[in-house]
Amino acid sequence: MAESIVVKCGGSTLKELSDSFFLSMKLLKDINITPIIVHGGGPEINALLNKLEVSSEFVNGLRKTTLEVLEVAEMVLTGKVNKAIVTKLQKAGLTSIGISGCDASLLKALPINKAQLGFVGQVTDVNSEFLQQLISLNIVPVIAPIGIDDEGNHYNINADTAAGAVAESIHAKKMIFVTDVPGILKNNELQKVVTVTEINEMINDGTIYGGMIPKVKAAIKCLQGNIEEVYIINGKGGNLMAGGELVGTKIVKVKELVTAESVKS
Repeated sequence: MAESIVVKCGGSTLKELSDSFFLSMKLLKDINITPIIVHGGGPEINALLNKLEVSSEFVNGLRKTTLEVLEVAEMVLTGKVNKAIVTKLQKAGLTSIGISGCDASLLKALPINKAQLGFVGQVTDVNSEFLQQLISLNIVPVIAPIGIDDEGNHYNINADTAAGAVAESIHAKKMIFVTDVPGILKNNELQKVVTVTEINEMINDGTIYGGMIPKVKAAIKCLQGNIEEVYIINGKGGNLMAGGELVGTKIVKVKELVTAESVKS
């Protein structure tokens, strides 16, 4: 099977994803790396909730999901947002299919805390065999983070959580975290490789501040299991590939030490 890489697209960046982003996904596929896209859709969900006058609140950063809120979230995520991404991928020359975690029980889930959060789920299992079948057919999966349990109940799942679970299930070693910034900047210079320790130091000294803090923290959360590298890239413009490499900041657990002896070997 070809190598796969999980691409997490946050809801706040979806409208700003450029044509070059989707062409970059095609370039990945051309070098035998299949992107698996997991997306959010918070702003679109908010807009429809407001339009329908459905009240919604956040508890510890997660949207409390009543059945009414769930219905709206599922409508937006599996319908409007999911199919918009599929359309743009196919325009870029990729055969793509939009699915939710309910299809083929892709994302099995259970409630995190039903009393506090309602139908907000945590992933308990991923149908990786189904993903492998799609990839073997040269299909790029686009996944909406709605999960399902054995009784057929549906759950709203945080997109970062869903992306991490998918990556772990297929033993991916890399993830791409798509945002609206080019990466981590220090003294106006793009940092090509940073460790988790260095990021924490930059948060403490104010180099990373404001809205960038939750972005890098979400990316760090993805460094679990087999995942060794997470790239923060800009989805808004510019060619994301340069010589076959992703342009942005690569976050690693620990930097490899390059010594004279290792170079000789």
